[in-house]
Amino acid sequence: MLMLLLVIALAMAFTFTNGFHDSANAIATSVSTRALTMRTALAMAAVGNLLGSFFGAKVASTVGAGIINIDASDRALVIVACALVGAIGWNMATWWFGLPSSSSHALIGGMVGAALAGSMEVLWHGVTTKVLVPMVISPLVGFVVGYAVMIAIMWIFRSSSPSRTSRGFRHAQTCSAAAMAFGHGMQDAAKTMGIVVLALVVSGRQEGHDIPLWCFLATAAVLAAGTAVGGTRIMRTLGRKVIELDPPHGFAAEMTAASVLYVASAGMGAPVSTTHVMSSAIMGVGTTKRLSAVRWGVAGNMLTAWILTFPAAALLAAICYWAATLAF
Repeated sequence: MLMLLLVIALAMAFTFTNGFHDSANAIATSVSTRALTMRTALAMAAVGNLLGSFFGAKVASTVGAGIINIDASDRALVIVACALVGAIGWNMATWWFGLPSSSSHALIGGMVGAALAGSMEVLWHGVTTKVLVPMVISPLVGFVVGYAVMIAIMWIFRSSSPSRTSRGFRHAQTCSAAAMAFGHGMQDAAKTMGIVVLALVVSGRQEGHDIPLWCFLATAAVLAAGTAVGGTRIMRTLGRKVIELDPPHGFAAEMTAASVLYVASAGMGAPVSTTHVMSSAIMGVGTTKRLSAVRWGVAGNMLTAWILTFPAAALLAAICYWAATLAF
């Protein structure tokens, strides 16, 4: 029972660090364009995460049962705990440098690393089709669709007054930010819930992969708290350092990213990265100004963090497991 409580506590700690990273994505553009105040944006993120989490069952199932084949034992709970430690460690490292890395891929990398260290079976087909392929495709889709959406907006409003158009899209960003927060809940809240349910099943406390109501509520609350405490570092990178956004560009980026998240969550059950999708959408809409408008040096640093996330979290989780076996 004590080990199960530790795993749940670590899952909530991971969710808190996820708030530093991925929850900030849902509100970064709206805050940077001054469409929403920080307080309003945080409240919207919290509500969106909660509501979206109820529609993330496919993603939760993928994380809980489609990545590693884990048996019911105390060793299994140690593997899950070490996976979470690896993900938390990488989240904290990249947060410190203000890099919007993927909490999703940190979690899955941690699961794979801990499973390999603990001689548990990794379901490589699930990792490939549900994680690695979407990891490559989703940013490309976000970039291309973001560019196309922004071109369409520019053409439709080509004869409108720039100041009036900007005011209109500043109001519209309330809707796009809400859509993004909902999509984030479908993805990242669901991933934590999948881990908690996995821990409940392997500990013998639950049969089946139904998600308890308390898990929905706790995950959404912790995500919101994490965003409030540490999200500003990532928001500065996404909202200002990559490109200076105005309301039309912010709206286009948010609606693009939200659409990709909905398709991945409801249609495929694929745990894609909110960070990757939002960042690439921002770059896509930014290139409609001119290529030099995007600060490609910052984008390159983000890409490096993306590439390193999966193996780095896996290595941290494996080291944690080996240390745990030596200690106990």
